[in-house]
Amino acid sequence: MTVLDWVGQEYIPQLLDGFLNPQKRVSLIYLAIAAAITIGWSLFMSGGVARKAIDHARRGLFGRHVWMSRSAHGDYKLLLANHAVLLLIAPFFVSRMAVATALFFFLTEYLPAGTAILASASPLAIAIAYTAFLFLLDDFSRFATHFALHRIPVLWAFHKVHHSAETLNPLTVYRTHPVEAIVFSFRAIAVQSVSISLFVFLFGSSVDLVSVYGVNVILFLFNATGSNLRHSHVQIRYGARVEKFLISPAQHQIHHSIDPRHRDRNFGAALAIWDWMAGSLCVADKNMELKFGLGRNQATQTHRLRYLYFSPFGELLSSGKIGINPVNLNLRDWKKNAI
Repeated sequence: MTVLDWVGQEYIPQLLDGFLNPQKRVSLIYLAIAAAITIGWSLFMSGGVARKAIDHARRGLFGRHVWMSRSAHGDYKLLLANHAVLLLIAPFFVSRMAVATALFFFLTEYLPAGTAILASASPLAIAIAYTAFLFLLDDFSRFATHFALHRIPVLWAFHKVHHSAETLNPLTVYRTHPVEAIVFSFRAIAVQSVSISLFVFLFGSSVDLVSVYGVNVILFLFNATGSNLRHSHVQIRYGARVEKFLISPAQHQIHHSIDPRHRDRNFGAALAIWDWMAGSLCVADKNMELKFGLGRNQATQTHRLRYLYFSPFGELLSSGKIGINPVNLNLRDWKKNAI
């Protein structure tokens, strides 16, 4: 296959699939819902004044300063480059079904008494249990991986690429170094393999999700209720009580803030309970003035693709940082209560 054939038959179709497939977070359906939520929130915050609401939505989500900034250009470059890199290395990844099969045979070999022990359960009960288990394990693993990306210096060097964004838009979710993308790919394989093998082992048959368009119904609700606004300048808050259980868009924006008070806060994806238990929860205040990026002295070349790809390796080689920082990587009191 020639390069042009590969581009036409694999690269472009799969790139477009990311925006058309409801299983993808930045699917057009979710982006449209995010825009509608933004307008509705702006109407609510403006007291129902339509012109003011539309102007607020335009500046926060559709503004030229958001989509045409140097930071946004860095997002687009990484999206296009990473898509090619991950397509090329994907054949070398072990499949989730291969891992799930190996785990299933391991369980049946060492715990034979437990095989199909819950086979009498109804298909609906199995589907609901599997959907909830997969969501909880997936969400916790995202929190734990995100926590590690900040806490382990060798991982933080690569995760800094994501935090170098100075303006946020829905495509900022793809502003990741390929090394971080690989880490999250293995996380996903582990979560799905464990879930599939465990449920097939316990229930003795194939398992199904309670789904919408093939997406876990809980994850679908998360995507459809504004997950794309996490990377935006629209500060949608859920209120202090709800934000102790669910991560709001404003809370994730706090995570990107350069304010020292916000450093290493709100690692969670959907649920805030993991941050609450870890002492890293921070609820959102009204009308916060947030600045994003790595700091006020951020390098001007930060958004160039060459810098985004190779600066982490240069940092690690020059500093010799490996392993877990025994002190405190980001000067944070890890025993401090959540706020």
